[in-house]
Amino acid sequence: MSDGVEMRRLWCLVAMLGVVASVPAMAQSWPTKTIRAVVPLTAGSAVDIVPRIVLEQVAAQIGQSIVVENRTGASGTIGIRSVATSPPDGYTLLATSSSIVVSPFTVANAHYDPIKDFIAVAPLASLPNVLVVAPSQNIHTVQQFVANAKKKRITYGSAGVGTPVYLAMEKFRLAAGFQGDFIPFRGAPEVLTEVITGRVDAYYAPLSAALEFIRSGKLVALAVSSRQRSSALPDVPTSLEAGYPNSDLNFWIGIFVPAGTPHDIVVRLSREIGIALANPEVREKLANQGVDPMMMSAEEFQAFVKAESASMAELAKALNLKPQ
Repeated sequence: MSDGVEMRRLWCLVAMLGVVASVPAMAQSWPTKTIRAVVPLTAGSAVDIVPRIVLEQVAAQIGQSIVVENRTGASGTIGIRSVATSPPDGYTLLATSSSIVVSPFTVANAHYDPIKDFIAVAPLASLPNVLVVAPSQNIHTVQQFVANAKKKRITYGSAGVGTPVYLAMEKFRLAAGFQGDFIPFRGAPEVLTEVITGRVDAYYAPLSAALEFIRSGKLVALAVSSRQRSSALPDVPTSLEAGYPNSDLNFWIGIFVPAGTPHDIVVRLSREIGIALANPEVREKLANQGVDPMMMSAEEFQAFVKAESASMAELAKALNLKPQ
């Protein structure tokens, strides 16, 4: 695809978001001071890196600084709650992942409602999880993996019960109809090491963490958890394509503001994020992280988050998850 055609396609997406529409007076006056964006996880993760990439461009567009603050603790709920109770004036943002709709079902005393306490402004990116095994297993397709898992009880790892990676594997396991033994680890590097050495059978890994090992041949990628294939692994099918209905689990990053934030500001911020996501340099930086941009209007994203919350409630019930 030529650069000219690609840019026209991107600007069509921006136009669909309403970027070319007139901006209401209140939104025109915003912002007049520095904006704070809270990331409820430590620096260095994709949930931290992706918002920094996009918000840097947004800051340049609106002519005001956006300071990213990592506020961690209690599986991210401390940072999330801090934004929920901030003034709804457009100067405090929450940059978080789909864990915002997961934590109420897995973290005791989460003390927030993702629908009532926040307004979903815009998604930033989709980060598929990828099912990986060691080459020594001689498994090359997800169908072979499931057949093997039905013959013997496999082991699989993740950073802990209730994490998006854990839930991706559990939802796939339920859809495919096999049993397994879950082994908890501190994080992705530890699980990947155990899978590569063959001490753990499988991992539904964050794509950004597993990509270099897949490309070097140390891991075999069998399927991705998203509804669409990943641009970083175009030859790897989705679990839905592989023939396992209701096996997909979205892992995404988005921007939220406290409930009560003026609609005009929400729309303006959503539009500015849409422009940033259409920027070729931003898209290149995101591609280098193994993530795909997501572009929705504020209204579309709000409907999407409501649907995700309902889906997570069903999964939590099916898995008999209890807040811990």
